Amino acid sequence: MVTDWKNKNIFITGATGLVGSWLTKFLIDEKSNVVALVRDIVPKSILWSGSPEFNYIKDHLTVVNGKLEDYEILERSINEHEIEMVFHLGAQTIVPTANRNPLSTFESNIRGTYNLLEACRRTELIEAIIIASSDKAYGEQKQLPYNETTSLQGTHPYDVSKSCADLISYSYYATYKLPVCITRCGNFYGPGDLNFNRIVPGTIRSILNGERPVIRSDGLAVRDYFYVKDGAFAYKLLAEKMIRDKTIHGEAFNFSNETPLTVLQIVDKIISILGYDIKPLILNKGKNEIMRQYLSAKKAREVLGWKAKYDIDVSLKETIEWYRDFLI
Repeated sequence: MVTDWKNKNIFITGATGLVGSWLTKFLIDEKSNVVALVRDIVPKSILWSGSPEFNYIKDHLTVVNGKLEDYEILERSINEHEIEMVFHLGAQTIVPTANRNPLSTFESNIRGTYNLLEACRRTELIEAIIIASSDKAYGEQKQLPYNETTSLQGTHPYDVSKSCADLISYSYYATYKLPVCITRCGNFYGPGDLNFNRIVPGTIRSILNGERPVIRSDGLAVRDYFYVKDGAFAYKLLAEKMIRDKTIHGEAFNFSNETPLTVLQIVDKIISILGYDIKPLILNKGKNEIMRQYLSAKKAREVLGWKAKYDIDVSLKETIEWYRDFLI
């Protein structure tokens, strides 16, 4: 294990996103020197809004204003701040957005990944690079759950962007021996998610506003729902393992609580916890999305000794309480 995170120089892309915010907090709590690449300031994001758990973070965070598509900014940041570890969480992550505008998704998710890897290749200080991918990289498969040997065969723009980024990441390990590992997770949820077109925050907001939650699909799609704190802890653990055990470099790891649910099931759980008598509005208009996808986390359990800490019902309650305060 990393014996001491204190004073480790860490570069995080996507630090203001859902998982990135919690990972940034956990690392700053460990006294790491965190440098965050920030494209857009979102004033209400959990990292900037003064949420009680985060109100001290800004005073300990170095911010680089820029975007993944700008190679020179990445190279300058990684070299000038003498970065030792990289967490690449920055991406365009919304499937409908990718379907509407594939070019911007390809630019951020594919070009952004190879720009970052190339910048890392040009320094000798990097000890670990974690590339945050997605279960979408596997595409649609007949055999489930996905494991790490499942082929990468994304079909739609977001899925393809992740398949490509994963292969590019592995090529930098195979060719240049960059210390890279890839993580693949399902649908994140938790305190701080402001993408209200996602089913968990969108459902919570609708119900708290006295409105029927909207399901744009038929509600039967099956997904992993993965708590943000479990995700952030998983990334941190993987980085520690990478320092200790170089034989896992180049590997991919699935992280999941291994309790797949339909969209209707997750919505019904939220309705039950909130105690409302309300039915979702099912639009049945979803398209270009995979119907069934969920992950096996067996490799992460056996190789990393990892397991999810949070039960889905308990973590949903914690998430709902955060939105109660946030949406007042």
